[in-house]
Amino acid sequence: MYFFSNRIDNYDNVHLNNWAEEYAHIADYFDTSINSLLDIGCGTGLELASIYQKFPNVKITGIDLSKDMLEKLRVKYADKDIDLIMADYFEYPLEAEKYDAALSFETLHHFKYSKKQKIYDKLFQTIKCGGYYIECDYVACCLDEEILCLEQYEFKRKENHIPDDVFVHIDIPLTLEHQIQLMKNAGFRNVHILYENKSTMIIKAEK
Repeated sequence: MYFFSNRIDNYDNVHLNNWAEEYAHIADYFDTSINSLLDIGCGTGLELASIYQKFPNVKITGIDLSKDMLEKLRVKYADKDIDLIMADYFEYPLEAEKYDAALSFETLHHFKYSKKQKIYDKLFQTIKCGGYYIECDYVACCLDEEILCLEQYEFKRKENHIPDDVFVHIDIPLTLEHQIQLMKNAGFRNVHILYENKSTMIIKAEK
């Protein structure tokens, strides 16, 4: 993934400048006993510092498209029990009921309804019964913003002749209502907001 590889030197600084508080405290929103965690779009693993501080022995599986980012993560946590997979998490096969919990951190705001529904369906299947999914991302303030973002997304694809199956780094956040509905469509129950800071939210969805 050239977009992220070309920005790897400044990636951590950019993200920490925007979401330092969320990265530092993401583990606070997890229950006190998880043995296995799936982290999709894990990048360089900024969120894992908090996770490992609370759960030092957790077994983590991280999936990301960028080889360079995964290598940086591997070096950072060389002493941890972590399985890193370079793959498209929409397409990579996930084992049923394997993980106590799953996490995504600022990775899903680039995808439309159908793609989000697909990953929520997969996450629901791979999480154990009684487990949960936590998402930290930003949402559209209202339907007008969501529609405008989606229109810009389609316009840029058409203008640059980009096929539908090619990833484009364009932000298209959905409204909170649409986000929650997609999670519920997948089978998640008790979907609720744990944290809100302007447009950034942490959402928990239980299986």
